[in-house]
Amino acid sequence: MNWNRRVVGIMAAAALAALTVAGGVTALASRVAAQTDTSERWIHVRVDNKEAKGEMVRVNVPLSLAEAILPAVDNGNLHHGRVRFGHSDFNGTDVHAILSALAAAKDGEFVTVQKTDAEVRVEKKEGMLLIHVVDKDRYPEQRVEVRVPMAVVNAMVKSDSDELDLVAGLRALAAQGISEIVTVDNGDNHVRVWLDNKNVSD
Repeated sequence: MNWNRRVVGIMAAAALAALTVAGGVTALASRVAAQTDTSERWIHVRVDNKEAKGEMVRVNVPLSLAEAILPAVDNGNLHHGRVRFGHSDFNGTDVHAILSALAAAKDGEFVTVQKTDAEVRVEKKEGMLLIHVVDKDRYPEQRVEVRVPMAVVNAMVKSDSDELDLVAGLRALAAQGISEIVTVDNGDNHVRVWLDNKNVSD
């Protein structure tokens, strides 16, 4: 249904602001080996996979280091600290228009979907973009929670560009006092992306 495609497009666009930052930092992990002042903000990615004999992934990167290195990365859609997107990336959805509209909109619940097999909620509240997704069609059910400061969205979106500026997003993120950004849990796998002042994962 066209309505379902629009909902998926909105979800994808909203999540992009958080996930591209986390994804870009994760891509840098294999290239980064450095120590910095632990008083600064660090971004952490933790993946626990119970299915694969308890395999774990830990990524710890200071935001200042990610900000310095991102412009040097040229991989896939990530070019010199920017992520380029087009209408074809999200089934014709204008990602830029959606993010710009979200940045200008007042607080409110923009998308609410409650079905027997899924639950989706996208809202803006107290300067935060909040995304809640439950996939009940999987067993065990999968839950996704995303929290992105609108200041980060505003920093990444440029009115005259079809790109997201990740470096500007990281600078804005460093100034925020939030902790949790993304959590994904389906029982067998748990993914967590968060910020704090520690140079090691919890």
